[in-house]
Amino acid sequence: MGTDLGDRLAAGEVIVLDGAMGTELQRRGVPMGPAAWCAAANLTHPHVVEEIHRDHLAAGARIVTTNTFPGARHVLAAAGMGDDVAAVNRTAVALARHAVEDAGVEWALVAGSLSSMAPLEEWHAPPVGRAVAEAYREQAHLLAEAGADVLVAEMMLDLENAALVIGAALETGLPVLVGWSASPGADGAVTTFRSGLIDRPGRHSFDEVLREGVRLGGEVHGIMHSEIGVTGPALDLLSRHWDGPTLAYAEMGRFDPPHWVFSDEATPASYASTASTWVDRGVQVIGGCCGTLPEHIRALAAAVAGP
Repeated sequence: MGTDLGDRLAAGEVIVLDGAMGTELQRRGVPMGPAAWCAAANLTHPHVVEEIHRDHLAAGARIVTTNTFPGARHVLAAAGMGDDVAAVNRTAVALARHAVEDAGVEWALVAGSLSSMAPLEEWHAPPVGRAVAEAYREQAHLLAEAGADVLVAEMMLDLENAALVIGAALETGLPVLVGWSASPGADGAVTTFRSGLIDRPGRHSFDEVLREGVRLGGEVHGIMHSEIGVTGPALDLLSRHWDGPTLAYAEMGRFDPPHWVFSDEATPASYASTASTWVDRGVQVIGGCCGTLPEHIRALAAAVAGP
C-alpha cells in the first residue's frame, strides 16, 4: 500500500484523515456552484483550497483529500466545465501536494477523491452507464498521474455505481480506500437511503450492500458521509463482512444543494470523544466529513494519539 500506509496499518497504527473540504470552502466564503458544488474552487480560489489542506495538516491529519469529490467529467460538464476536467483534478493534487511538502511533517499522504456525486440537479440518484464509467476512469487516471498516493472512493451508496467508481480506482494500481454512506430508515434501521439523495427502486439493505460491496475490492473499507449517530451501527454491520483495515469519518449538518446547512453540529471535544469509540472498535483511518472543522481534527488527533 502506498508510501508505507500498508505497513502502518498492518502495525495497528491509527491514522488521522482530514476534515471537510467542500463545506469548509463554503465557510470561508468560496461560492458553491449550482451543478458541481465546490469543484471550481481549485481554479478560482486555489489559495483557499491549499490553506484548508495546511490547516488540516497542522491539526494532525496525515492524509489530506483532494478537492475532487465533484471532479468527474459528467459533473463538471453540467457546470459548463467539461473542458476543465484535467485542470481541476491536476490542480487539486498539486495543491494538496504542495501543502504536504511545506508542512514539515515526517510523513503525510495525498488521497485523490472520487465519489458517486451526480450533478446537483440530478442529486436524487447515483449516476450509472457507460459514459459515467468512462468519466470515473478518466478522473482516476488523472489523479494517479498527477501524483496522488492513494485514491478514496467516497459516498458509495449504490452497488451499481460503486462498482464503476471502485473499478476505475483499482485500475490505476494505487491503493483504494472505500467509504460507504448510510442513514437511518423510517424504521430506525441503518439503510443506504438518504433523504433527498437517492430515488431508485429495488434497493438493497445496507447489510447486503456491504456484503457485496467489499467484494468489489479496495484495501480499506469504512463508513463516511453519514450522521454521527449512524456511523457506529453502520460500522457494526460492516464488521460482519470485512475484517481488513477500516475507516470512519462522519458528517454534521445537512445538504440543501448547493449549500451545506450547518445545524446540529458537535463540538470538537464531543466529536473526538465519539470518534474515539470507533477507534476502540478497530477503526484505523479516522477523520471528519461535511461540516467538520480543522478544530475537530485537532481534537480527534489529540484523542487518538499514542502514548
